Amino acid sequence: MANSFRNNANQDPLSNPEQKKIIDAIIVNNKDRPGATMVVLNEIQSEIGFISESVQHYVAAELKIPASVVHGVVTFYSFFTTTPRGKHTIKFCMGTACYVGGTPQLLEKAKQVLGIEPGETTEDGMITIELCRCVGACSQAPVLTVDEEVYGRMRPNKFPKIIHSLQEKDKEEMVAA
Repeated sequence: MANSFRNNANQDPLSNPEQKKIIDAIIVNNKDRPGATMVVLNEIQSEIGFISESVQHYVAAELKIPASVVHGVVTFYSFFTTTPRGKHTIKFCMGTACYVGGTPQLLEKAKQVLGIEPGETTEDGMITIELCRCVGACSQAPVLTVDEEVYGRMRPNKFPKIIHSLQEKDKEEMVAA
């Protein structure tokens, strides 16, 4: 299921004139700042949603730094992604307390409900699931985050309700638009 979304959404941002214009503006506005590499990559991630390999090479060339430096930053910091994410990102905490508290069972339920594996995005481009390390809410284990919201003491039977509430929220946003 996730493959067709990835293939469609993984278009090179540099071949999209609007996205390339955004990338160029970010580079021009920040290239002379201290820590320009991190600033540029952060802004590209925020605006475009991911930093493809071609964008990494482009940023390196424009900032006149080795591509290996840009790639090193992108792969070191977990905030960065090299593939598009869905509109919503659900992260499953794999820290010790959460793992022991039931994250593996919660993850299995998510895979069953969504039909995707960690690191994949649903075919409709709405949800990406990821694994993460401790989110600092160990007393609430097991924990998952939906976008920026933390859900504690999760159980597999509660997961479909979260998906349903995301779908309802998206419907409301579409009607309001």
